[in-house]
Amino acid sequence: MNVIIILGVLLLIVMIVVGIYNRLVSLRQNCRQGLADIDAQLRQRHDLVPNLVATVKGYAAHEQATFDQVIAARTRATSEGSPEAERDLTKAIGGLLALGEAYPELKASANFQALQGELANTEDKLAAARRALNAAAARYNAARESFPAVIFANALGFQPADFNQIAVDERATVGAVPSVQF
Repeated sequence: MNVIIILGVLLLIVMIVVGIYNRLVSLRQNCRQGLADIDAQLRQRHDLVPNLVATVKGYAAHEQATFDQVIAARTRATSEGSPEAERDLTKAIGGLLALGEAYPELKASANFQALQGELANTEDKLAAARRALNAAAARYNAARESFPAVIFANALGFQPADFNQIAVDERATVGAVPSVQF
């Protein structure tokens, strides 16, 4: 009788551990999917940049320094994939889009407007993908750190998930009140 009770308790513990393991695997996969979604949006942004540069070049041929900066930033972001390279690309794209404001004929160009809209849409999707990753990471980390999973998580190889965060050097810029002038 004692053996049956002990086997029953062990079977219950094994079932709990298997349930915890399967839940953590599912949540970890959601985090990985979030990272893949961000990569897909970054890839789309990288694909749009050459088209945008080519469109702007037709109207503002003497702005070669801006074009070179955008192309170099895209190349670096494509090859490195680092957050710093992506931030540099974002800044360079901002400079390129500012040229649209300086050239009224470019601003009126249907191609430029379409590319600018597509780029804005991609940036919105990228922000949404980052928010989704952070939500998935929060769910995973909460499940990993809750009882009884906390007892088994490390032993089963489940490490905390990282959140998508603003770099330390950008916090001051992002946290500052924007200056709006009309």
